[in-house]
Amino acid sequence: MSNSSSLPDIYLSFFMFTTNLNPGDLEYRQTVLKHIKELKKFGYTGFEFPIAPSEDKNYEKDIKDYANLRSSLDSEGFADIKISTNVGATRTFDLSSPYPEQRQAALEYLKSRIDITAALRGEIMMGPIIIPYGVFPTTDFNVPIWSDQLQEHLAIRYRNAQIIFNKLGQYAEQKNVKLAIEPITHWETPGPNKLSQLIEFLDGVESKQVGVVIDSAHETLDGEGPEIFKAQVSSLAQQKRLHYVQVSPPDRGALHTSWIPWQSFLEPILQVYDGPIAVEIFNAIPAFTNSLRLTRRKFWIPGEDPENEYPSAYDIADKAINATRTQLDKIKYSC
Repeated sequence: MSNSSSLPDIYLSFFMFTTNLNPGDLEYRQTVLKHIKELKKFGYTGFEFPIAPSEDKNYEKDIKDYANLRSSLDSEGFADIKISTNVGATRTFDLSSPYPEQRQAALEYLKSRIDITAALRGEIMMGPIIIPYGVFPTTDFNVPIWSDQLQEHLAIRYRNAQIIFNKLGQYAEQKNVKLAIEPITHWETPGPNKLSQLIEFLDGVESKQVGVVIDSAHETLDGEGPEIFKAQVSSLAQQKRLHYVQVSPPDRGALHTSWIPWQSFLEPILQVYDGPIAVEIFNAIPAFTNSLRLTRRKFWIPGEDPENEYPSAYDIADKAINATRTQLDKIKYSC
């Protein structure tokens, strides 16, 4: 076990409510504050904020708006609340692009997201920031690329990104922000899908400020089994590259009734990691219903949706933290 005698901080991803905090919208800011006030009662000590893309490149305004959001949190008595950020590469901002101009634009974009994380007093920026999320490559004739051909295609793009990540890591270190890259399951994005693929990618990145986030959903779906996982976690810890952990059901729904291999997932992590653990649940909000093909009901959001007989987002969040604490206690005291 880690040397800490207490349980880790448990964060909740704001994907329960939105993909865009609209930090410049004062009305929605009050909604964010209301959610945090209620969720803090359940025991959440931090939150994972999705940082929406900014295609207009008005980065100074973005940073100022998020700094103002942090100020509002502080003034409302939430100065102790911790924040991590969730950021993704996009078609426009792609570090793996074959075009130098596009890679440079992506570097500046991701630097601005590091600045936002720092403005929120966050120390972790995580997400799929190598290959744009959900953008599957095709040939010039729009024929999808899969299997061996896909892996050969990605190898070239990974080399493009590795060069930029060293610069990005140096910048993040100056801002005291760790970059935690997320391997995403193969049905959501082309790569990296496996922890082993990400570890191989990081062999070509010198900056140890660049590391990984391990997500139980992706590991369950695309991982290589508990024994290899143990070795991977141990290796990442030795390299000081295990930066963040998420517990998320394979269906991204209710955590307390999901099929998560809690012990085989958390036990090797807790032996070497004492950072936060984030609960990530993708509610059936418009941004996710089509992209994730969600067939389950929405967890209705208090203050936004009419109350009904089904569980609310708060109900699910409360049960999620209780389930996570129970499993952490079991594993902690069995070690």
